[in-house]
Amino acid sequence: MTNTCASSSIGSHLTVVTHSGSFHADDVFSVAALKSILPDFNLIRTRDVALIEQADIVLDVGGIYAPERGRFDHHQRGGAGARDNGIPYSSFGLIWQKYGLEICDGDADVADSVDGILVSTIDAIDCGHVEGVAQGISLSQTISMFNPTWQEGGDFDAGFNEAVAFAQRVLTRFIASAKGGIDAKSTVAQAIKEADDPRVIVLTQYMPWKTTVHSLSKEALYVIYPSETGQWRMQTVPVELGSFTDRKPLPQAWAGLSDKALQEVTGINDAMFCHNGLFIAGADSFASILKMASIALQ
Repeated sequence: MTNTCASSSIGSHLTVVTHSGSFHADDVFSVAALKSILPDFNLIRTRDVALIEQADIVLDVGGIYAPERGRFDHHQRGGAGARDNGIPYSSFGLIWQKYGLEICDGDADVADSVDGILVSTIDAIDCGHVEGVAQGISLSQTISMFNPTWQEGGDFDAGFNEAVAFAQRVLTRFIASAKGGIDAKSTVAQAIKEADDPRVIVLTQYMPWKTTVHSLSKEALYVIYPSETGQWRMQTVPVELGSFTDRKPLPQAWAGLSDKALQEVTGINDAMFCHNGLFIAGADSFASILKMASIALQ
């Protein structure tokens, strides 16, 4: 049976085919990625060989990987290759190889970053390559839950369309996050260079800082930045990216305190809070957050 999900009018320029029935994150995100650069195409979900052969782009079905012909399957014997780190390509990775740079407006750093944090993880899970993949509820599992359950007897195509709409938004945010992190590198690097005390890095606005601080400074212990409300925050530098252990936690006496209780302990009249985990604290003024950093260093 052929299931057609029209993403535009019948007169569209391109026809994109993926398989019908139950779907996964790789085919969903592949279609979401194509929608960002090819907003006008007919999507057909089918396993009909004749329709597959006639399509302009075929992904996750068909048994062929030939990007020059618009074929992006990875289920054939031998697969469709793997990254240098051993993670094999699923259809999403194959689509990203060809179109990722265009999707990211020609920014190779952003495209590579999105591949590293999103695309390769979805590929790994789809291909059963679980080494190095974080545990817990994954984005791939979330996408799979758009499939109707055995009790619902629902419409797989409708679920697929809902999943694609969700994936489009997720992909957009991953790209924005990757771009933000890359664009912040030079500013954070300059802050490290200009720091009065190399153990305390001051940013004039919040931006992603951990990757740059870890790559450029072994001395940094705290990073100070303004919050969106205009108050100030200080945050500890973890011993390594992703770790919950800090190079130097905030003072134990501050743990979980706020307002008057924290002000009495610190002697700073506008100290606001310190998280019980001793990784972040706040004050109303820049001068006060600097004092808190000075105390924490001792």
